[in-house]
This record gives sequence, structure tokens and C-alpha cells, in this order.
Amino acid sequence: MTPAPIGVFDSGVGGLSVLRHLRERLPHEDLLYVADSAHVPYGDKSTAVIRQRVFAIAETLLARHSKLLVLACNTATAAAIHELRAAHPQLPIVGMEPGLKPAVTTSKSRKVGILATAGTLRSGKFAHLLERYGAGAEVVLQPCPGLVEQIEAGRLAGAETEALLQRYLAPLLASGVDALVLGCTHYPFVLPLIQRLAGPHIAVIDTGAAVARQVERQLHLHGLAAARAEVGAVRFFTSGDPGAQQPLFARLWGAALAVERL
Repeated sequence: MTPAPIGVFDSGVGGLSVLRHLRERLPHEDLLYVADSAHVPYGDKSTAVIRQRVFAIAETLLARHSKLLVLACNTATAAAIHELRAAHPQLPIVGMEPGLKPAVTTSKSRKVGILATAGTLRSGKFAHLLERYGAGAEVVLQPCPGLVEQIEAGRLAGAETEALLQRYLAPLLASGVDALVLGCTHYPFVLPLIQRLAGPHIAVIDTGAAVARQVERQLHLHGLAAARAEVGAVRFFTSGDPGAQQPLFARLWGAALAVERL
């Protein structure tokens, strides 16, 4: 009997950065990945619209017998994870949140910068995170409009993306931060550029590995871990045009793959 898959979704290709960690940590699990490419980005959309998309994609993944869901999107997590858990109380659901706690712990200056979408930064969930872990530190928030779109277009380097990142990093670096939080799953795909512009003395925090560890814990807690020796399958879906999306998926995943229409 084939084990049930883990369902993973994001507004676009950003969640592939989380999927890579899941694949590395849980090689025997089947994975389903959905990019809501027809509606990317989520950061500029209303909470109601984001919740509607999250519930629609979750139902699609559950119809494919997903045993656990991963909201590999900070904005979707902030907007909808509480409601999704309430609607599916028996289903393990793992979400994202900016790595403020490890950043505050890492920072020597007690000054931390957060790069995220406007939707994440204005959410109640983020306000709670800031209240819980930001005490005793100076936390500088930087919304990054346009950056998700650059990554979705495959522009991971080049003058335009570099200029955008320079503009967003400048106020953080000027304020003396020594730890940067990547508060969007798209941003790890421009990590080399961020590190070059920020400099070697700035610690950059990505929570993808921590999410993979949490998924592993939930699988064992609920008795859902795949009990087999062979490597699991990975299937990729998009709500957009699979032909248009396939080259970027393959580039970011680092291997040949097929993208199916959701």
C-alpha cells in the first residue's frame, strides 16, 4: 500500500525552498507541491482572499489523501492557519513564521532586521510573535514589495533585483542590525545576493530546516511516518500555466521535473 503524501503549498515557487528541506530530512515520504501561481503574490491581497485560496488548495490536497499539510508561505500562515486548523482539527498542519526567536538569540547587538511581505508584517500572528520574542531587542521591519515577483520571474540576480534588495537592506544595515530574518519562503532563492550585499558579519536566518524538523515530529507524534526503505515520489502542481512554470520549477528544484495543472 502506497503511503499517503504530505501536501505542501505556497502562493508560488517560494515554498520549493521548504520542500528541499523536507526532501532532505524525509526522503521516504511522498510529497505533493502546489504553487498557486495564478494568484501570486499573496502579500498584497486581503486576508479574506488569501483564506479563500488556502482553503481551496487545502481541499484539493486532502482530496489527494494528504496526511499532513504544510503552509509553506508566511503570508498564508498568518492569514489562515488558525481557521484551517479549526476546520480540520484531526489533521496535522504545519505553518511558517519568521525566525525572530533564533535571530534575537544570534544577534550580538540585539538589533534584528526582518525582510517580509507587507501581508505578513501587518498580521496579528506576526504582532504576537513580535510581542513574544522581540522583547529586549530592537526589531526593524522591512516590507519588500516586488521581490516575490522578481523571484517568480526567475530574476534571482541582475541589476534590477540587486537594486531592489539594496533599497530594502539599506535601512536595516544603517540601523546596525547584525541578524536578518527571511520572512518569506521566496527569499532563500536570492540568499547569495542578500549575503553579498549585507556582508559576512550579518547572520541570515531561514526557517525552512526548522519547519522540516517540525513536520518530522508531527509525523511521528501522529503515527504517520512512511515505513519503507525506498525514496518517495514528488509531484508538482500549479494553478497557472504548467508549461510556463516548468523551467523555473526545474531551475529552483535543481533537477528535471514535470509540472501538472492543478
